Amino acid sequence: MAFSYLEAVQNRVLVFDGAAGTWLQLHDLQPDDYGSEELDGCPEILNESRPELIRQLHTEYLDAGADIIETNTFGGMRATLNEYGLGDRTEELNEMAALIARQAADDYSTPEKPRFVAGSIGPGTRFASLGHVRYEELRDQIAEQSRGLIRGGVDVLLLETQFDLLGIKAGMNGCRDAMREVGREVPIQVQVTIELTGRMLPGTEIGAALVALDAMKPDVIGINCATGPEEMSEHIRHLSQHSRIPISVLPNAGLPSVVDGHMHYDLSAEQFVEFHKRFVTEFGVTIVGGCCGTTPEYIRQLAEAVKDLQPLQRTPVFEHGVASIYSPVSLGSEDDSATNLLLIGERTNANGSKKFREAMLDTDWDTCVAMAKEQVKEGSHIIDVCVDYVGRDGAGDMDEIAQRFATQASVPLVLDSTEPEVLEAGLRWLGGRAILNSANLEDSDAEGSRADKVFKLAQEFGAAVICLLIDEDGQARDVEWKMRVAHRIHDLAVGRYGLEPQDLIFDALTFPLSTGDDDLRKDAIATIEAIRRIKTELPGV
Repeated sequence: MAFSYLEAVQNRVLVFDGAAGTWLQLHDLQPDDYGSEELDGCPEILNESRPELIRQLHTEYLDAGADIIETNTFGGMRATLNEYGLGDRTEELNEMAALIARQAADDYSTPEKPRFVAGSIGPGTRFASLGHVRYEELRDQIAEQSRGLIRGGVDVLLLETQFDLLGIKAGMNGCRDAMREVGREVPIQVQVTIELTGRMLPGTEIGAALVALDAMKPDVIGINCATGPEEMSEHIRHLSQHSRIPISVLPNAGLPSVVDGHMHYDLSAEQFVEFHKRFVTEFGVTIVGGCCGTTPEYIRQLAEAVKDLQPLQRTPVFEHGVASIYSPVSLGSEDDSATNLLLIGERTNANGSKKFREAMLDTDWDTCVAMAKEQVKEGSHIIDVCVDYVGRDGAGDMDEIAQRFATQASVPLVLDSTEPEVLEAGLRWLGGRAILNSANLEDSDAEGSRADKVFKLAQEFGAAVICLLIDEDGQARDVEWKMRVAHRIHDLAVGRYGLEPQDLIFDALTFPLSTGDDDLRKDAIATIEAIRRIKTELPGV
C-alpha cells in the first residue's frame, strides 16, 4: 500500500523538527509542571500534565517550517516509564502524545504542504546484544509503545538514536506486531547513532548496519544524534552510495561542551544549514532535521534553505552480504556477476568436531568461543555453528553459544540445525545478518513444513538461507530433477515470503563419490551442470 509520507519523500526534501529536550530545558520546568516531585524529569508525563506546552513545542517547529514533528515519546517504552511508576500507562501516554501532535500537524496541513507526525521510539537504556534485555522482551515493549502511537494517528514510526542492531531488529518486529494488532500499517524509519569513534556503540561499522538493516526492510534509513553534521559526513556518503532506500540526517548542532554550567553546541544555525545543503545536493539526502542543541531557529533557516534544492539523483550500488555486529562480508553487489570465494569455518560443529562437542557437553563455553576466534584468526570469513546432538536441548545450547559468538566472534555466523526452533534461538541473539542452514522441500512447502518455518524466520530476522536440492522424493540426483527443485524453492522464497534471489544460497548436493558405487558415477557431473544452470536460470542467487 502507498503511504503519503513516503510519497512526499519522493517529491521534495522533507524537514523534521529539532530537539524537544533543548526546547523544554529553555522553559525552566518545575516539579509542579510534571504533576509531582516523583514525576519530575519525566517528559512523557507532560503530555498529560502540560498538554498545552507540548502543543506549543510542536507549533513553534511547525511555524518554523517543519514538515514532520515528532511525538513527545522518546522515553515512552514500559521499562523507561517504570522508573517513574508509569509502566502500566505506556499505551495511554503514547496515544495521548500522538493525538497532541496529530492535532497540531492537521491544523497546519494544506494540500500543497501536508504535515506529518513521526512516532518517536528511543532505544531505551538496556543493551540487547549484551544481554541486558532479551530480544523478545524488548520486541514486546516496543510493540506496546507502538500500539499507542499508531492509535494516536502517527504517519511513521521512528526508531531513533539506535545504538544496537539487535535492539533495532526487536524494535522493527515490535512495530510490525503492533500494526497487525491495531490493523493499520505505517512506514518504519530507522536512525542509527554513530559515535566519534566512527562506529556505533558496540563497534558497528555503517556498512554492517546497512547490510543488517536493509534485510529487515525499513522504509527509510538514516543517522541522528551523538555528533554534528561534519562528523557524520563520511557515513552519509556511504549510505548515499549504497542504500536502496531514502536517507535521513538529523545531526546535533555540532559537538557539545559545558559553558558556564550550561550545555553548548559549537555550530551556529548558519553553519548547521550549510552542511545540510551539501547532504542534499551532493549525497541525495531527502529527509533533514535536527537533534540535540537545535531550536526552532535552526529549523526555520534549514527549511528556508532546502525548500528549492534539488537532491542529487543517486544511483546506489547495494552490496548484498551478511554481517556480524562489527563488519559486513559481501556476497556480491548488484552489478557484480563475479563469484566471491567465501571461507566458512566448520569446527564449531557438534557433529564435525569432537573437541567442540565435548566442550559443549561440558558447558565449557570459553573453549567454544576460543575455537571460533581461532578460525577467524586462520582466515575464515564466516563461522558455521551447529549444536545438534542427540539427547541435548538444542535451543538451550544455541542460546548459550549464540549470545557469546554474537559479540566475541568478529565475523558473521551460519546457524546450522535441522530444527527451526534451534535456528530461532540463535537469531534472537544476532544483531548482524546471519545465514540459516538450511531449507529444503523434504516435507513439502505446506504451512508448518520445515521450509515454511525457515523462510518465515529469514523474513522476521533478515537472514539469508542455504537451500538444499531435496524434495518429497529425496535428494535430487539428475540435472533436471535438481533444476525443478531449485526453481520451486526460488519461486517459493521470493513469491510467498518476499525474499530476494540474493538471499538464497543454493547447495546443489551430491552423494559421496569415494564409495565406488557405480550408481553414483554421474552424480558429480549432474551437480556441476546444475550449478551452471542455477547461475544462468536464477539470476542473483
